[in-house]
Amino acid sequence: MPPGKTRKRSEHYVNNKEFLYAIVQYKKDVEAAEAAGEPKPRITNYLGECFLKIATHLSYKPNFVNYMFREDMICDGIENCVQYIHNFNPEKSTNPFAYFTQIIHYAFLRRIQKEKKQMEIRTKIIEKSGYDEVFTVDDDYGNAFEYNGIKDAVQSKMNQ
Repeated sequence: MPPGKTRKRSEHYVNNKEFLYAIVQYKKDVEAAEAAGEPKPRITNYLGECFLKIATHLSYKPNFVNYMFREDMICDGIENCVQYIHNFNPEKSTNPFAYFTQIIHYAFLRRIQKEKKQMEIRTKIIEKSGYDEVFTVDDDYGNAFEYNGIKDAVQSKMNQ
């Protein structure tokens, strides 16, 4: 960087103070609805956008980016955030970004485990059926690849 120039700070994709304020407001709305005997209100669009941004950004980390089911991981993360938003306590922590990032991270890990189990089940079914030598997969150019080679590559990726 040239001397005399200051580096411009990058804007975070989720403003933690605004995020905290929105959660506090939502919790107040929930309390008011419960007091009035009404159903819980929906989360605001802003909170949903924050959850989506956090999940999407986390999915680009090197340990998550190459999974075929990345969209499912993002959906699971958002679902868990909505499910556990009531557990966030602003009196204990003023960092909702970290709280929900952890929720999403563990949702990603659970999805990976679930997909590993499904892959193992598929593999066992194919092996028991005796068709594993018969399967080939064509690429976009019509070149055939042996199923076992692809299966081994996917399994090695899943084991990382």
